[in-house]
Amino acid sequence: MFSSFFSSSSYLVLVAITIAVLTLYPSNAQLSTTFYASTCSNVSSIVRTVVQSALNSDSRIGASLIRLHFHDCFVDGCDASLLLDNSGSIQSEKDAIPNKGSVRGYDIIDNIKTAVENQCSGVVSCADIVALAAESSASLSGGPSWNVPLGRRDSLTANQAGANSALPVPFEDLATITSKFSAVGLDTTDLVALSGAHTFGRAQCSTFSSRLYNFNGTNNPDPTLDSSYLTTLQQTCPQNGDGTVLTDLDPSSADTFDKNYFANLQNNKGLLQSDQELFSTAGAATVSIVNSFSSDQSAFFTSFAQSMINMGNISPLTGSNGEIRADCKKVNGS
Repeated sequence: MFSSFFSSSSYLVLVAITIAVLTLYPSNAQLSTTFYASTCSNVSSIVRTVVQSALNSDSRIGASLIRLHFHDCFVDGCDASLLLDNSGSIQSEKDAIPNKGSVRGYDIIDNIKTAVENQCSGVVSCADIVALAAESSASLSGGPSWNVPLGRRDSLTANQAGANSALPVPFEDLATITSKFSAVGLDTTDLVALSGAHTFGRAQCSTFSSRLYNFNGTNNPDPTLDSSYLTTLQQTCPQNGDGTVLTDLDPSSADTFDKNYFANLQNNKGLLQSDQELFSTAGAATVSIVNSFSSDQSAFFTSFAQSMINMGNISPLTGSNGEIRADCKKVNGS
């Protein structure tokens, strides 16, 4: 019946357009908030229950699980490559400089995986578990909730060299960090919103001690640091002291997800260089966003949720790519 509407040449043009659209927007890259609706419909509640239990005994774990998701996604996409241990063929990303001795929460992901496998064996990827754990961590700590797009599959390898080069680190200037975000398709609003995760959690003295004593090789403290805050930090982190000592990223509400992080920046009390530069870099586009989030928590929460979704969409493995690992620490069959 369609012959009366389309000539053969028109049909060929339509086919060509369809192929072009499919090339630009590959269907296997689509995630869905209902991906497990028929195969593991209660996966979100399983994850949430395990995360809540972990928070009951470790107030830091929420921030750590969000950071784990971040450090996974920035290296070849959100594919759970960070979870893989060393093996004969894998150099673990856990041993990369930005991760070693600081990224934590692997045991909680394993606990979630066990709980999920008991309900829905062989169905839910470790990469999706990491994404769901990050959402639960934010919402259970007073922050926003969002429907997590799902359908990621797990990588078959890791990229330690990529982790060393792609991950933003606390000592970098705003231009460098902005470039790293741009490289994975995240914009300035994403940068400021995701940095807002530093509204809770802790950082080791080694990540900011240079700001206290020898900023940029000047043998002086970072001039953007509030003087009273500087004194407090120097007492916590004495020069040549133990670099693993922990300090609250947000001294005003260390375990609560709120907008106070942005007020800290306005008061020159950002703990990390990469934090304070969002507000103290003259003429930067980030300044107005910091001001906006500081005055409107709902605007921050809305942007944070969207930016977490944006980050979760970085190069996921879908369709027949990758696998569903039985054990998040190793590829199947190894």
